[in-house]
Amino acid sequence: MNSITRAEEWIRKVFTEARTHSHWQNKPVEDRLLEEIYALAKMGPTSANCCPLRILFIKTPAAKEKLKPTLAEGNIEKTMAAPVTAVFAYDLEFYNKLPILFPHVDAKSWFVGQDAFIHEYAFRNASLQAAYFILAARALGLDCGPMSGFDAQQIDKTFFPNSSWRSNFLCNLGYGQPEHLHPRLPRLDFDQVCKIA
Repeated sequence: MNSITRAEEWIRKVFTEARTHSHWQNKPVEDRLLEEIYALAKMGPTSANCCPLRILFIKTPAAKEKLKPTLAEGNIEKTMAAPVTAVFAYDLEFYNKLPILFPHVDAKSWFVGQDAFIHEYAFRNASLQAAYFILAARALGLDCGPMSGFDAQQIDKTFFPNSSWRSNFLCNLGYGQPEHLHPRLPRLDFDQVCKIA
């Protein structure tokens, strides 16, 4: 397979043929695969290499039952059926890692005591990293079902008590059932959303 064909195959897997799934095969997702996906996703860029993403992978029946009451009704069935639900979160104390992650300046001092700046920075960059994770998961053969429709405060209270982690969004992970997919919905064209200055 030449490099152009490889690139085309990757584009199909990650973008043009990848779909958001709500129905799942009864097939487990191995922990090792989640580690491989994260190993790719962590290489994506963040501001000052701050890396604020934190992920809780919910797999066990007990953890699923704890998650269930936090979900909007329309998300319960598909989430209970998914092999894994990732809670993508951000760490409000991410800056404590900056002496390791961004050692050539005192970047930690930019954030200490700056609560609004901390939240903005953590939320933006963790969202970027979660998107990288979804793309990496697709590239390595998983289907994804990212979603809102949950009680973030309840999730934080249930899974992150006395923690600096805050939930951002959820994503079901596994092997989808393509026969349940609806036709792909439209997207906006370049001229509708983009300007060149």
